[in-house]
Amino acid sequence: MISGISIYEILTVSTIIFFIGIYGFVTRKNLIAMLMSVELILNSAALNFVIFNKYLFPNELGGAIFSIFIIAVAAAETALALAIIINLYRLIMSLKTDDLETMKY
Repeated sequence: MISGISIYEILTVSTIIFFIGIYGFVTRKNLIAMLMSVELILNSAALNFVIFNKYLFPNELGGAIFSIFIIAVAAAETALALAIIINLYRLIMSLKTDDLETMKY
């Protein structure tokens, strides 16, 4: 246990965060909200790496290194996605996914 919190409680929080991200990605029509949902999913994965590493290999830093890698990938993904979203907004003047039919052609 890490200071009184069991692995089951942390995994429960991670699972809740993951499913909130999945729900947000599937139900939202706004591109920014969908991007935030993807970030929640990645944060849930990073939390899982850290907690499994802490419980399985307490003296090693593999989980922390993987979570730092996930954070770096998430930052790059966010920067690229925001650049694409800003460009789409300049072209279409909307951030709703229903208005992005011009990308099909």
